[in-house]
Amino acid sequence: MLGQPIEYKSGYHRVSGYFDELVLESKSNKDIKCIWIGSFFKYSPNQIFFTWKFDWDELKSEGVYEITGHITVHSRNNWFRATKIDVKLTENNQEITKELRCSKSISSVYYQYSLIPHYAPVPVKPSYDEMFAPSDQNDTILVVEGKMLHVNKTFLSYHSEYFRALFSSNFKEGQMDEIPIGDVSYEDFALLLSIFYPNPSYPNDETVEKLLEMGRRFLVSSALSSAEHHLLNMSKINDEKMLYLADEYGMPTVLEKCIRKINTLEKARELKRSEKYDRLSDKTKLKVYECIVDSNSF
Repeated sequence: MLGQPIEYKSGYHRVSGYFDELVLESKSNKDIKCIWIGSFFKYSPNQIFFTWKFDWDELKSEGVYEITGHITVHSRNNWFRATKIDVKLTENNQEITKELRCSKSISSVYYQYSLIPHYAPVPVKPSYDEMFAPSDQNDTILVVEGKMLHVNKTFLSYHSEYFRALFSSNFKEGQMDEIPIGDVSYEDFALLLSIFYPNPSYPNDETVEKLLEMGRRFLVSSALSSAEHHLLNMSKINDEKMLYLADEYGMPTVLEKCIRKINTLEKARELKRSEKYDRLSDKTKLKVYECIVDSNSF
């Protein structure tokens, strides 16, 4: 879902070749903070560089996962042509840079932006009774907590080594019309199947940890991949919990993302005080330590 455009226009600021890099402005506007930096390239005084560094954590906490739009930068005396720059801000891309040709080594400039926040859709819980109702496409029944889920053996076997083995002739369950699945709740089991069933549902912050647990238990790689994608791109789970999930369920890309954020001693101390710290593996604790050392070395 798209939010209303957020617009802003800066005042005029002077960029001079006498400075390697100059913070021209730092402003907050409707939960978007932007630091604007300008500089001339010292070896070519007609090249001017601009960088916009964005902080939109408040919008992220409200469900925004991406911001798109454009920035337009202007020169008061037309020493460079007004330039429109496309913007796409994500969790992994918080900066916009642009190089321009300028006829003078001193320029008075301003910029304006129009940015549109993208909100993650509000999850709608699927009807499991409808999803696993009797159908001529199904050929077996799984029974969980006394409730029946009508499923297709071939489809489940394709997605899971667990079901591939369960339905094989080597197991008595493979010959049964109704197969009991024990030690799991109906809601948790149906959640797992719904992730890869026709018309699949998607993880959210409330279900992602349970989905990881179920995906590992029943060897459903697509469920694990879906959960990992959510954590990388849309999740608002705090860093400590996300680091624990990445460590516990073997997601190196998520782990690397989390560790990169722990780049100060204060953040490391905060992590150590969290209830999740003692549950981290020694290997991950070592990676956090190495990141801190690298970030604070000279």
